[in-house]
Amino acid sequence: MNERLADAESKRWITKAESDLKHAKKSFDLEDYDWVLLASQQAGEKALKAICIKKGIGLTKTHDLSSLARKLKAPKGIIIEAVLLNPFYTISRYPDLGFLSEEESKNAAVDALNAA
Repeated sequence: MNERLADAESKRWITKAESDLKHAKKSFDLEDYDWVLLASQQAGEKALKAICIKKGIGLTKTHDLSSLARKLKAPKGIIIEAVLLNPFYTISRYPDLGFLSEEESKNAAVDALNAA
């Protein structure tokens, strides 16, 4: 992919990431914490994928943020945030994987927003 196409594609992914983060913030105001978790994870995922595209690494179809961050050789802080966001993709979608109390969900949502 040439640089111009990579820039355009990267911008499309960043726009989607920003939209997901906006949705996460609105969901927090609505106290819909599962959606905060999912949208925050998706924002982080799309932002990392945008960087992969921009750097010429290409698009990796995965939901594993920590592997994306490591592939990018991201700073340790970004890798830590990616590890934090990783489980929110499944926790928010599959209630049989673990139940969070209302307070735990809210705390997780705050952490997810900060990480995203």
